[in-house]
Amino acid sequence: MKVGLSFSRCMADIYTGKVDEQDVLVIICRTDFDPHNDNHWNAIWEGYIYGGLSHPEWADFADEYVDFRRMAIRLYDKGLIHQPRQFGAHPPRMPYYWLECFVPEDEMNPAQQKAWDNYKMITGLS
Repeated sequence: MKVGLSFSRCMADIYTGKVDEQDVLVIICRTDFDPHNDNHWNAIWEGYIYGGLSHPEWADFADEYVDFRRMAIRLYDKGLIHQPRQFGAHPPRMPYYWLECFVPEDEMNPAQQKAWDNYKMITGLS
């Protein structure tokens, strides 16, 4: 499972198949919009498509308006888009935009295994 930290980059990765939509736990966005609202969606779309270098990952998607909006609505309706700005928070930009929620135990390296074992021990104390 993955946690996304950028609406534009995560949407581009899902749309192009780099990330499977079923693997997304949540996308935490720096935006504040409702994709059902035409004015909101048009402002987001125009900002990403015509916004210049800030969202180059969308440059190839100018003709994909309907498909991107459907995908955004689907994720939004599933509760997979979280927008902290709706609650007064302003999350920072991050240099990365996908986080793995967990590493399967059979794929952990020794450091990850030790950290996981320590985590389980600490949670068992409370």
